[in-house]
Amino acid sequence: MIVKLLDCLGATDALAVVLSPIMSILGLPEWLGIVWAVTLLTNMFTGIIVFFSSLGETSLSVAQVTVLGTLMLIGHSIPVEGAVARRAGVPWRVTIVLRIGVAILLAGILHVTYTGFALLQHPARFIWRPEVVSDSLWAWALTQIESLAMVFFVILMMLLLLKTLHHLGLERLIHIGLFPLLQLLGIGRAAANVTVIGVVLGISYGAGLLIKDVDAGNMSRRESFLALCFLGLLHSIIEDTLLIMALGADLSGILWARLLMAILVIALLARLPLRYTPYA
Repeated sequence: MIVKLLDCLGATDALAVVLSPIMSILGLPEWLGIVWAVTLLTNMFTGIIVFFSSLGETSLSVAQVTVLGTLMLIGHSIPVEGAVARRAGVPWRVTIVLRIGVAILLAGILHVTYTGFALLQHPARFIWRPEVVSDSLWAWALTQIESLAMVFFVILMMLLLLKTLHHLGLERLIHIGLFPLLQLLGIGRAAANVTVIGVVLGISYGAGLLIKDVDAGNMSRRESFLALCFLGLLHSIIEDTLLIMALGADLSGILWARLLMAILVIALLARLPLRYTPYA
């Protein structure tokens, strides 16, 4: 409700003005600032709708769409997902700096790489265009109710799945398979299952399960913090990645570079001296 109110008061347009120069630095048209601004404050799907409604006859290269898609994949739904992360132990300042900072950093690396080596400079081909939905308050309220109901249902099913895996002894196999990666990221066994769920399904589901375990005392603040930071950079890896692929983006940036960047950033964060970390 707060995000909707801010949007009505012009917060999205103001943020777009701030982001426009960044778009230019990243080799993107400045008008794409409104696309990332909407995505940051709302969600991926709304950002994609604004993208197509603003595109007109403009032609973008695959490299440009990939850079934009990387920004959107890492930096989106900050007010909602940031609130969820805060409930699980990640302060607001960390969510904002980590997700927006890493999004810009990775987008910059991709832009320099694609431009320097003349990669993916051919025009992007859009595989799918979303239908424009009503922007009325009633349509917005109905969408929120449907989303909350879906989140509740999916988390319930995930809890049942985790209990089933535990009773069947399959949970141990998951831990063994993920141990090298989790050890690199500083994430303990307690967070293994929910981290996988968050990476595949989304931060709302993974964080929801993390909150439950933290409240029950099954997970330390450090484990929760690192797992949530990792999910902030890499979550909903199937659905969101396919959405951006449909815009003509290349997997090299929106999947593989994003995965590598998330691993590197969290591995470095896990090795910070304890006194410099927000969970100390």
